Amino acid sequence: MKAHLYRWIRVGLLFGGTVWAQAQDLPRSTPEAEGISSSAIRQFVQAANKNVNTFDSFMVLRHGKVIAEGWWKPNSAEAPHILNSVSKSFTSTAVGLAIHEHKLKLKDRVLKFFPADAPLHPSANLQAMTLRDLLTMSGGHEVEPKRDGGPTVKQFLAQPVVFQPGTHFLYNTMGTYVLSSIITRVTGQTALDYLKPRIFGPLGIDSPRWDASPEGNSLGGYGLYLRTEDIAKLGQLYLQKGKWNGKQRVPRKWIRQATSKQIENEKESHSQIGPDWIEGYGFQFWRCRHNAYRADGAGGQFIVVLPDQDAVVAITADTGNMQGELNAVWDTLLPAFKPGPLAPNAADQARLKEDVASLVAHPEKK
Repeated sequence: MKAHLYRWIRVGLLFGGTVWAQAQDLPRSTPEAEGISSSAIRQFVQAANKNVNTFDSFMVLRHGKVIAEGWWKPNSAEAPHILNSVSKSFTSTAVGLAIHEHKLKLKDRVLKFFPADAPLHPSANLQAMTLRDLLTMSGGHEVEPKRDGGPTVKQFLAQPVVFQPGTHFLYNTMGTYVLSSIITRVTGQTALDYLKPRIFGPLGIDSPRWDASPEGNSLGGYGLYLRTEDIAKLGQLYLQKGKWNGKQRVPRKWIRQATSKQIENEKESHSQIGPDWIEGYGFQFWRCRHNAYRADGAGGQFIVVLPDQDAVVAITADTGNMQGELNAVWDTLLPAFKPGPLAPNAADQARLKEDVASLVAHPEKK
C-alpha cells in the first residue's frame, strides 16, 4: 500500500507572493497494522450504505495514518465538497491564531470593531457582547438574525439582544460571520487568506474555496469547499494538539479551549437531532459522546475526533439522518479500536477494497 502521496501546490507566502511546494498527503496504512480489523470497517461502510441516505465519502485515520477511505459515486477524492457549518471550526481556528498573534482577546467587546454599523442606541446587552460569546453561540439573541441579501454585520447588530451574553446558547451562524468579519478588521485579510499561509498551506490543502459576503468577508459560518482528506487533516491537526510536522501550528491552549465544553446546549433546538447534540459546545466545535468532539455541518458533514482512540473520522454526506452517521461510528468503529496491531488479514482487506470500489450514491441523490 502506498505510504505517502505527493502533489505540487501553490502556497501563499506570509508577506505576499507565492511559491510552488511539494505537499505531502497523509500517510496510508492498513486497518490491521493500526489496530482495527478490516471487517469492522466493512461493517461501518455497510451500515452507512444501508441506514444513511446518503454518504458521499468517508476517511478513517488511526495514529495519523489513513486506514480506510471511500467515495460514493459520482463523488470522488479530488472533488471539493460543500462543508456547510464545518466552516465554523476553520473560523474558530483563525480566531485562535489571531489571539495568539495578539490581534484579539476573548474579552474584546464586539461593538468596538464595528462602530459605524452599531445601532444608534445599543442596548446594554449588545454593548456587553464579547468575542467569547460569539465563539460559544451565546451572544444573547432569542432568534438568530436574518441574513436577507447579506450577511452583513449591520444585520447582526440590529437584532435585539434579549439575554445577557454568555448565558443562553443559540446556534447562530450570523455570529460566526461576525467572527470572520472581525478577522478581516484586525488582520486586513479575509479568513480564507489569513489561513492560507498558517493552516491551508502547511497542511497541503490546495486551492481552498471560501465564498464571500457582499461586504467581502469570508462567510465564516458556511461557504467553505474542501476535499475529504483536507478536512481529515484539520481533525488530525487538532488531535495532535495543534502540531504538524514538528511545528506548533495552532496553540495547544486554543485546541484545549475550543474542543472542551464551554457552555451547556441541551435546551437548544438542535437537541432534537439526537443525543450527540446535547453534550455541550466549545468554540465552534461540538462535544460528542465517548469523550469525542466534532466539526459539524448541515447535511452530514463531520470531522469526528476521538482522542482516547487516537483516531479521526471525516465524513461528507447529503442526508437528514446526521445522528445515524454518528451512530455508525459509535456502533461499528469505536468498539473495534484495539491498543496494538492485529494480525494481517489479506482476505478481509480485499473484501473491504471491493466494498469501497462498488459504492454508489442512492439513485435519488445522484
